[in-house]
Amino acid sequence: MGIFDFIRNEFINVIEWVDDTQDTIIWKFPDKGNDIKYGAQLTVRESQVAIFMNEGQIADVFLPGRHELTTANMPILTTLRSWKYGFESPFKVDVYYVNTKQFTNMKWGTANPIIVRDPEFKQVRIRAFGTYTFRVKVPKKFLKEFSGTNPQVRVGDLEEQLRSAIFSKFSDAIAEANVSVLDLARNYTELGGKLLPILTEDFDQYGLEIVKFYIENTSLPPEVEAFLDKTTQMNMVGDMARFQQFQAGVSIEKAAENSGAAASIVGMNLGGMMSGAAAAAPASSGAPSAQSKEDIMGLLKQLGELKTAGILTEEEFSAKKAELLAKL
Repeated sequence: MGIFDFIRNEFINVIEWVDDTQDTIIWKFPDKGNDIKYGAQLTVRESQVAIFMNEGQIADVFLPGRHELTTANMPILTTLRSWKYGFESPFKVDVYYVNTKQFTNMKWGTANPIIVRDPEFKQVRIRAFGTYTFRVKVPKKFLKEFSGTNPQVRVGDLEEQLRSAIFSKFSDAIAEANVSVLDLARNYTELGGKLLPILTEDFDQYGLEIVKFYIENTSLPPEVEAFLDKTTQMNMVGDMARFQQFQAGVSIEKAAENSGAAASIVGMNLGGMMSGAAAAAPASSGAPSAQSKEDIMGLLKQLGELKTAGILTEEEFSAKKAELLAKL
């Protein structure tokens, strides 16, 4: 017998796994072709489970603790091997360690925008992302349904599949919640709670458990966000007439920054604003309303600022000023 044959036939006395990674879920003990000595010491640490597999068939499962491998604590393997009482010979079996700790801060997100029904916008496309936490709940089931004979399984090996499950259920949860996209931000916790039991069904088929689920942010298409910005501006101004005046004021400010096209833009805006102020006055009253006076005073102030900026000449300012004062 050569030296390599001697090493290959050494008996295994100690079986343990010290996990020095943060993402390993399953790790197969490297027996290097050697047999396990009867009475060997098996150490299973907290957040670990050791599974013995006999010729591809799951046998005994060992929970955290120190175990002496004898027929007394290997009942399934003893039955599969038809061992008789008093058996003390070395034996061969595959040992898989399953990490049962919680894997936190897992990322999920919608790869593409999803269309959801909205009580206000009817249909809208949104994106969403967040985090979740999961763990192995049924080690035997996970080993059987997902891992098989793979000697090592890391989080990255099943991350894409879990994200797909979340993506497929997210739109259903949004539809059932019947919450407008305008109110999504204040309902993240509630929606996360609704999604948790729905996702549990998908995770459970692999022996996994989703412990926590968080929605961190949702985003709308640029055109919808632009519409919401306009709506916000209108709400700030109060009504359509004021909104038009507000828009005209913005144009005047831009004209002041681009003096080359200032004269024509100022003329158009002032004309539109004054005609809007005149239209706002009640037809049945000979005198302008208090609101019209406020509008005219605002225009006079803007004219003064334009003259100071050098955009209007003294003659243009005087003519516009006289025209506005005549309306008071």
